[in-house]
Amino acid sequence: MDKHALRRQLKAARNAIPLPARHRAARAALRHALRHGLLLRAQRIGFYLPQGGEFDVRPLLQQAQCMGVACYLPVLAKRGRVMRFGRAVAGARMRRNRYGIPEPADAKALRARQLDLLLMPLVGFDDRGYRLGMGGGFYDATLSFMRHRRLWRKPRLVGVAYACQRVEALPHDPWDMPLDAVLTEAGLHRFGAPPSLA
Repeated sequence: MDKHALRRQLKAARNAIPLPARHRAARAALRHALRHGLLLRAQRIGFYLPQGGEFDVRPLLQQAQCMGVACYLPVLAKRGRVMRFGRAVAGARMRRNRYGIPEPADAKALRARQLDLLLMPLVGFDDRGYRLGMGGGFYDATLSFMRHRRLWRKPRLVGVAYACQRVEALPHDPWDMPLDAVLTEAGLHRFGAPPSLA
């Protein structure tokens, strides 16, 4: 099955999850993240604001802020696909980007390489850690610098999804960056990740 057909199928499965189940899944994912120390091992974490059925990471974001972790949200450039990350601070001014998604109005936004951990939305993931996104290529462009790293990788990449979004194998391109782990309501699934995600 090609990426377009898979994207339609997996989005339909994700969108069919009733709202109460989504809330339960978000709370369960938070418990798993805390159990595995996911929020403890990073000083700067990139989050996202869920859109169109994406897994809700706002409980994780709120918990990280309570723990004093510096939290960031994607900021789209006026041109191109490389995103930066603005600080998510309670009461900070937000603006809507060209897709209508709120983002911090932060003039000092960070590059992805300055984050320790990046939580990423996805449409699907497979048993090797490959991620199927929405197809816009924003995360691919933003993380392209990581393809040239051999031993040390920063940020660690953790997808966040419902367990029903897992497939055995996804078609992938040479520029696709495999994830270190995926967090679902069922647990933290690691893909050959270093001990820091154990």
